[in-house]
This record gives sequence, structure tokens and C-alpha cells, in this order.
Amino acid sequence: MCGIVGYIGHRDPLEIVISGLHRLEYRGYDSAGVAYLPDGAQQIEVIRAVGKIKDLERAVQQKAPVPGIHHVGIGHTRWATHGAPTELNAHPHRSNNGKFAIVHNGIIENYSEIKRRLTEKGYVFSSETDSEVVAHLLEELYEGDFRAAVVRMLEHLQGAYGLCIMCSDHPDMLIAARKGSPIVVGVGSGETIIASDVSAIVNYTNRVIYLKDGDIVTATTSEVDITECNSMPVSRETSEIEWDVEQIEKGGFDHFMLKEIHEQPEAIANAIRGRMILEDGMSVLSGMQMDAFDMARVDRMIIAACGTSYYAGMTGQYFFEEFAGLPTGVEQAAEFRYRNPVIQRDSCMLAISQSGETADTLAAVREAKRKGTRVLGICNVVGSTIARETGAGVYLHAGPEISVASTKAFTCQVAVLALLALGFARTRRMSMEEGRHIVEGLQQLPDLVRRVLETAETIREVAERYASYENFFFIGRGYMYPAALEGALKLKEVSYIHAEGYHAAELKHGPIALLGEQVPVVALAPDTPGKGKTQGNMQECLARKSPVIALATEGDEEIRTHCTDVLFIPKCPEFIATVPVVVVEQLLAYYIARARGCPIDQPRNLAKSVTVE
Repeated sequence: MCGIVGYIGHRDPLEIVISGLHRLEYRGYDSAGVAYLPDGAQQIEVIRAVGKIKDLERAVQQKAPVPGIHHVGIGHTRWATHGAPTELNAHPHRSNNGKFAIVHNGIIENYSEIKRRLTEKGYVFSSETDSEVVAHLLEELYEGDFRAAVVRMLEHLQGAYGLCIMCSDHPDMLIAARKGSPIVVGVGSGETIIASDVSAIVNYTNRVIYLKDGDIVTATTSEVDITECNSMPVSRETSEIEWDVEQIEKGGFDHFMLKEIHEQPEAIANAIRGRMILEDGMSVLSGMQMDAFDMARVDRMIIAACGTSYYAGMTGQYFFEEFAGLPTGVEQAAEFRYRNPVIQRDSCMLAISQSGETADTLAAVREAKRKGTRVLGICNVVGSTIARETGAGVYLHAGPEISVASTKAFTCQVAVLALLALGFARTRRMSMEEGRHIVEGLQQLPDLVRRVLETAETIREVAERYASYENFFFIGRGYMYPAALEGALKLKEVSYIHAEGYHAAELKHGPIALLGEQVPVVALAPDTPGKGKTQGNMQECLARKSPVIALATEGDEEIRTHCTDVLFIPKCPEFIATVPVVVVEQLLAYYIARARGCPIDQPRNLAKSVTVE
């Protein structure tokens, strides 16, 4: 997702805006820009650059005067959608008369119609973007009242937007609006920071307001006024950010991805802490707002998610069906609202999203609610849209995740899904003794991950031997099948290697045709049911000269006869083996990417939070 930062206050606006853009670099982008107002000027100045924030900083140093800038500014990091990554397509966009500058996240679906009409009236467009229409539309509708022009302009837009707007006629005012794309307002002492993510704000204030869809915020140095699109004033709760700037620094690690892999023991401990009662074999998740009677009435579980969260949901499907005997379907969230899904009266949906802003998952939530379904959210970001719109669910408490490739969010999602399934299971057929077994297994997770991390050097050595290959297969059965899909995703995300995840039984149904000396196979074969059959698949791969990297359980020396290399996880119950296996895969992907010299934290073409369809 693109990044937005806006500032009004007593400090240098370009310094604050550029600092905020640095904090948003992890989201992925290909160009950046800032807009500012020189003192006494009638026109806003815009500076843009293709590439990284450092390229923008050089351009600012060359063009922007140090003194004489009014204390208001906006900035943006762009991930190309409409139009290639060029300086003209970069944000901010300015109106023809120079009075307005805007930054925009989202997609204006009717921009072609608006652009055609404005072009006929003589407005000149300099970019290929959908966003530029906003600046020119403001100029057309402006009659001296900045806020009134914004309200009228929004009435013309169809689609999704997070907007931050400045006007040279009103240098002491900054306006932002939200519909489908997150906007958060940081409230400081004599200053206001508007951003698309709290990470751009946390260095200056921990008091924030999360806008809801339809909100318009008018910010000055002294106050923040919020109205709905109909101009009716609304009150929004001020929240406190629970983490500080140190948590979004690398802390001595070479990359955020590696740091976040190593944070997983603590993150998982935070995700499960205080949520289990060993004596009763129970989980306690008050945020669900469901008692035992409510849980017992649920007759079908629907899990909606995308990407890594989707693979966590597939793992959750095993939990709900095996623990609770509860029929469970895992839905690709982008398809959910378009295929007229059959939803039974006592179904319950789990919407999983690290950011809580994933557009497709949010659309699935809204469709399920329209059909009268109870919806629970599993999110990491407090105050995110999915968390607010579901109104019930579970926070991961994994801490900020900066690297685009998700690591600790996935393992925490798996842990939380196990807790949820345990809660439903204990209202059904699971005994207290069986529940204790689940709790004891979950309590092992932080230590299991620590033990895997202790083998990082061995994983690095294996990774470097395979860094030159361009194609990989990952195979597994049962709980290891979604782990294979997630392992392949991690590798392709950060190393740019073509990687595919398959159920091991699928090899013979087509993919085996691709095996050969240049196609290594990562086989997930810990001590879980189906291991023997997976070993048979490994022999099939070796027979076709594919190198095989086995992920096996400590002490399984016999596995070496079925593979080329082996990496071990500690012995653990089947249902939690996914977590240590995936941590090995994360390290494997990381070290392969590092050996290939890839930009690990900001892979090309990827965004951390996908807030458009």
C-alpha cells in the first residue's frame, strides 16, 4: 500500500513528512514526493523523485529553501497502479492553479469519466494516474471555502480513497478523508500528523484517532474536527499506541525480516499469554464476545483471508475440524463476495488479516455481515478497520511487523487459531484431559521456536548451497500441506525464485514432469501422520535427480537415506509442528535471498498491506 504523511504544526514540515515517509518505506513503493508552501506564496510547491526516499531527500536539498516554509506539508510514497513509476506519476498532485496539492491511496474507479469532463473544460493533466483528478476537481469546485470544496469533491468520487489535502489559501489547515483506505490522525501538542499508518506518527505522539469510512478531518495546530460526509460532527475515540519507536528499529539485525523471525518466541508468548487455563484445558478469549452457549450453537466455521493469512487459515481448518468436529471452509477472501456463497444461519466467519486493512478481506467481512453472519476478526493492528467493523475477535499482540514478508504474524495467527478451536472444542466433544494436552502443546511453542533459531547457522549453510537455483517445490501432507504453501510463498517473495507448494500426493498428478537436477524439493516430513508416504514422494524426487531438502524431527537419522540435505525441528505434537517447520522455512528463504543479494525487506512489486482490490 502507498504511504501518506501530512503535517501541520510548529516544526519544519518537510523534516517531519520525510521522516514519516522513511517509517513507511517497509510498505513497498517506487517513487515519492512532498508538497510544501513557501511563506507568502500563492502556489504550493511540489518535489517528486523516482526511487527511494534518499533520492527524494537529494531533490529536496537541491530545490527547497530551508527558511521561509509555512508549517504545513504533505508527502507520499507511491506503489504504481495507474501509470508507470515516473516523476510525473508520483504524488503529490497539484491543481493547475497551484492552490491545491493532494496525496491519495486507493483507486478512483470513475476517474476516466471525471478526467474527460475536466479536460473538455480546459484542465491540463500531466500524469497517467487516477489520483490527479482529485486536485483538478477541487480547483473546479472551490469557491473560497476549503472544507466545503472537499465535501463537494468527495461526492463525485467512486471507489476507495485515503486523502490528505492542502490549500494555499488556507495555510493553517490540513484536510484528510477516508473511504476504504486507512487514515490515522496523531494528536500532538500544537501539531497534528496525518498518516496512513501509525508508524509514521509514533516518534512524535502516542495519541491517535483512527478515522472511519466516510470521515473527514479538518486539522489545525490547535484542534482536530471530524465530520461525516454529510457535514454532521462526529466524535471518535482517541487511542494510545502501545509500542514505541524502538520496536520499529532493526535492533542490530541486518534486516527487519531477520529481526522479526527472531522475535517470534516473545511474540507467540504474548499471543497466548493469559489466554489458557491448564487445569480446565480451556482457552479464554474475552474479545470474542461469545459465551459457551453461543459457541456451541455455531454449526459451521468460515475462514476468510488472503496470502500468508490464508495459509494460516488452512492450518486453522485442521484445528477446528480435528479438535471440535466443526465443519470449516477456508475462503479466498477476494472470491467470497463475488460467488454468492451459501451461508447457513448458525455459521461464524473468522476474518484473518495482519494489518486489519486488507481490502478483499474487509469486503468479505461486509458481505458476511449483510447475510447475518457473526464475524470475528483476527488482526495484529489495534484499531484497524477489520477490528473495528467486526467488533469482536482476537488481537495477535505480535508487535509491529515491518518487513513486507510476514513471519511472526503467521506463527501468532496459527497459535491464536489453535486457541479459538480449543474454545469451540470444549463446548463440544473435547474432554478436559484432551484440552490439557492442547494447552500443554501450545505452551511449548516459544521454546520450540527458540530451539529452531539456535540452528540458524546450519540453515544458512544449506541455504547458500541452493541459492543459485531458480525453481523450487515444497511438498507436505496434513498439517504440513499449508506449511508447504507458506514456505513456497516466503521463498518467492524475498528471493524472486519461482517456488510452488503442493500436497505431496499431487506430485504424480502433473508437477512431477518438472522434476530434474535444477529443481530442488523441500519435503516437510516431521514425525506426523503421512510421513511414510511423504518419504515415498521424496524417493520419487531423488529418482528424477531433484535434490531433496528434508525438514524432519530431531533424532530421525533414517530420513537421511531419503534426502540430499536435512534440517531438523524439535520433537513436538503434530498439531503444533507447523510453527517450528515454518520458522525453518522462513530462515531458509531469508538466507537464500541474502545470498542472492535481494532487497529482503522491500521486495519488488510488493506492498505490506493490500488496501485495494
